[in-house]
Amino acid sequence: MQNRITELFNIEYPIVQGGMVWTSGWRLASAVSNAGGLGVIGAGSMYSEVLREHIQKCKKATDKPFGVNIPMLYPDIEKLIDIIIEEDVKIVFTSAGNPKTWTSFLKEKGITVVHVVSSLKFALKAQEAGVDAIVAEGFEAGGHNGRDETTTIVLIPTVKEQIHIPLIAAGGIATGKAMLAVMVLGADGVQVGSRFVASEEASNHLNFKKVVVNAKEGDTQLTLKELAPVRLVKNKFYHEVQKAYAEGTTTEELKTLLGRGRAKKGMFLGDLENGELEIGQVSSLIHDIKPAGQIIKEMILEFRKRKEELSSL
Repeated sequence: MQNRITELFNIEYPIVQGGMVWTSGWRLASAVSNAGGLGVIGAGSMYSEVLREHIQKCKKATDKPFGVNIPMLYPDIEKLIDIIIEEDVKIVFTSAGNPKTWTSFLKEKGITVVHVVSSLKFALKAQEAGVDAIVAEGFEAGGHNGRDETTTIVLIPTVKEQIHIPLIAAGGIATGKAMLAVMVLGADGVQVGSRFVASEEASNHLNFKKVVVNAKEGDTQLTLKELAPVRLVKNKFYHEVQKAYAEGTTTEELKTLLGRGRAKKGMFLGDLENGELEIGQVSSLIHDIKPAGQIIKEMILEFRKRKEELSSL
């Protein structure tokens, strides 16, 4: 199954695992890479030496390519960059910031750079900055998201129409059917996040995994746009945020309510009431926890089956 994404990353299938905070450690990244996709370590929830440990363990667990995701708003990003270069990581995904800041530097070090965007405007800026590929993430996605609320089905053809570099679709993709759909719309590959949250190798708490597989339609909502838009499960913390809005809260009061470590508390430590639970709308289609390799195998089988069925139309 060769195309621009498999060739860019030297992988078997054009499936990229999202580099999610408190979820995407070396176990998940190596499992995805071993199954033919591109595993990605999520550095956003790691101190620099923790990232080094995960990179080294990932190298021991797989001889296949893998990458690291770095949110550019990370306070000590220079330390993470140093670790990535010292450990000879070949693929970096950047997000939540200006791609011009680090793209040239990373590429000079021989690193393939991919930037995550939520709009055509930022896709063009990333292309201009010289990135090797773009992840265009629709409004359906979990975690931090775009303010414009552009859905994946609209975003992908919009971006495809005006860029010439490889395009990876993200947001609402957890099945082979969805993978086929976005590739028909112009994507060269897919980034899958929420489905891998409910994998055996994901480092997030089992309590959170159970919330994901029990989620129903409408159980998530994009909120906190004044700070950084994020899609959350509607738990006690979420309802506290909505109450604050109803009472005319200020941005500073929202920051105080959010505090520090909410995502860790919810996703990593399993506090389902007071923690921040970031997951996509597609969680309502996720019904079980299974190995990451099985997830990829099932996606590819369904992709091929549906493609064959559609070829007869």
